[in-house]
Amino acid sequence: MLTAKENLMELLKKDGQPDRLLKQFEAFDVVLTDPINQFCRGNRKRGMTTYDKWGTCILFPEDAPGPMPHVTPENKVCPDVTEWRDTVKVPDLIANCSEGWEPAVKLAEEIREKGQISMGFMGTGIFEQCHYLMGFEDALVNLLAEPDDMHELVDAIAEYRFTYAKLLVDHLHPDAILSHDDWGSKTSLFMSPEIWREYFKEHYRRIYGYMKDHGVIVIHHADSYCEPIVEDMAEIGIDIWQGVLPSNDIPAIQKKLQGRMVLMGGIDAAVVDRADSTEEEIRAEVRRACESYGPGGHFIPCLTYGLKDSGIYPNVDATIEDEIDRYNQQNAKE
Repeated sequence: MLTAKENLMELLKKDGQPDRLLKQFEAFDVVLTDPINQFCRGNRKRGMTTYDKWGTCILFPEDAPGPMPHVTPENKVCPDVTEWRDTVKVPDLIANCSEGWEPAVKLAEEIREKGQISMGFMGTGIFEQCHYLMGFEDALVNLLAEPDDMHELVDAIAEYRFTYAKLLVDHLHPDAILSHDDWGSKTSLFMSPEIWREYFKEHYRRIYGYMKDHGVIVIHHADSYCEPIVEDMAEIGIDIWQGVLPSNDIPAIQKKLQGRMVLMGGIDAAVVDRADSTEEEIRAEVRRACESYGPGGHFIPCLTYGLKDSGIYPNVDATIEDEIDRYNQQNAKE
């Protein structure tokens, strides 16, 4: 029987031979204590309202599953994109995050010693940073109405993002990096594929290219409908699309990609992660995902949230993983 890490490495091969379905993030353990995460996200505390290094208001109510940006007409960092140079101050990662990596490096080494894949984390991607600065509606409208200034702002954010990736790769030396950027809703992209390609594709090709040049597995989180750009996602170096919603035609994507990108997700959080969800409902949804997408290969059943053990309600993750075990046991007997 392959270890979880060995199984993952087989999944990444076009013609690999994994011996079972992995259980969510079981092959990985994440490092969240690096200097960049501490600098950029360390003040996010449950029950508090804070401001991030870009100046965006972040709400984290006691009863919320996680922190979220709170952008209003009064507190927008960038109320007018044509004047973004006057209001947007890009955080200096090199000045603030070039030292103090030793504890994070030690943790990454301990993860590898346990036989798991050490995973760095990069939250708030390029598009997400745009709407953190100006609000969601303005971000989408400005992509069309103010292309010159939006290109320059996106370029500045992308350079910051590249610096982030480079520091993480050069100092932490992770086996994988989980990079977040949601590009769509449950049923559609937030923008046309052409606009996504115009603004974001080449920036991500550069960022993910640096990771891959240094042997890092590229995991992109987008719990979104991204079906129209899956070929592009594989082309720019994404090894694993984490968060793939079942509203995407996952079997059709598997056939199209032919093993060029692993799909990680497929379990509908709206079905399983509710206060009133029953064990039977959770197991039925997990079994549906395993039976529907497992035979297509290059698939990891997983909640579509963007971190390990992220189920909101008690026993959701444990039940999901137990049902995957049951599926694997039954499948092995056949």
